[in-house]
Amino acid sequence: MRAQPTDHPRLIGVLSAFAENDPDAASRVVAFEEGLQKLGWIDGKNLRTIRRWAASDPNRLHEYATELVDMKPEVIFAAGSASLSALREATRSIPIVFAQVPEPVQFGFVKSLAQPGGNITGYGLFDKQAEEKWLELLREIAPGLARVVFMYDPINPLALSQLAVQEKPAAILGVQLSSAPVHTATEIEHVVVELARQSGGGVILLPSGAVSAQLSFIADLAIRYKLPAVYPYREFVARGGLASYGVDILEHYRAAASYVDRILNGAKPTDLPVELTIKFLLTINLKTAKALGLAVPSGLLNAADEVIE
Repeated sequence: MRAQPTDHPRLIGVLSAFAENDPDAASRVVAFEEGLQKLGWIDGKNLRTIRRWAASDPNRLHEYATELVDMKPEVIFAAGSASLSALREATRSIPIVFAQVPEPVQFGFVKSLAQPGGNITGYGLFDKQAEEKWLELLREIAPGLARVVFMYDPINPLALSQLAVQEKPAAILGVQLSSAPVHTATEIEHVVVELARQSGGGVILLPSGAVSAQLSFIADLAIRYKLPAVYPYREFVARGGLASYGVDILEHYRAAASYVDRILNGAKPTDLPVELTIKFLLTINLKTAKALGLAVPSGLLNAADEVIE
């Protein structure tokens, strides 16, 4: 569906829990807006976009959600789970389209995938089978793995549930699993240093505003302390991380623009089924593996969608 001619720009909101100067978070919002442009929605012409960036501040996130709702846009785009959670508390009437939200049914954002049943719909990502592969991937690359820390930002409302998903593969693989909530570079470094005191350590890193702002720092720390780490998105590996298994996040955001377009053209969120990502990408940084002293199995390299050398 193409954008319809209009005498007045249509108003939409965009809420991100990340910081505006976070290049990866900014690129996702740009991808979303590129998706709108391909559908004929041009900011400053037939569209007016109000953007708010919470920079991992929970209070600011809720303030911005309320502020956007008070501006009465026709639809609000929620970038990630934390943004969606704040917006759901702020309105049950203004249409909300989300991206980068795992398990939207399980956590009560929608009633079902086929029939969302309210003012929320969008593009979900991951599923339990995909999340279980993070630990399996880490063990395959680092067969000496014995202890894994699940590092996350408490602002992410779904983090603990994703930690719970790791318990099954951890038990099967005989790996000790623990969690570490982090907000700052200092907290991240403390977790890494403590983990490195014994051999056989590894990290699973869940994305968030605080974590994503420290990607290069975390990758450098992991190499310095010889800790293998697995991430959900390719952008982590491009910054020097070891490996990732997850969606093409930029395409995910571009796709979400189609639902904003349909709502601006008269569709209701309750009639738009939640779309789940079915394609996952495996990315491996061979240079980082060598720096860690790890030999990536040839079968894994052959299965990878991208090998960064």
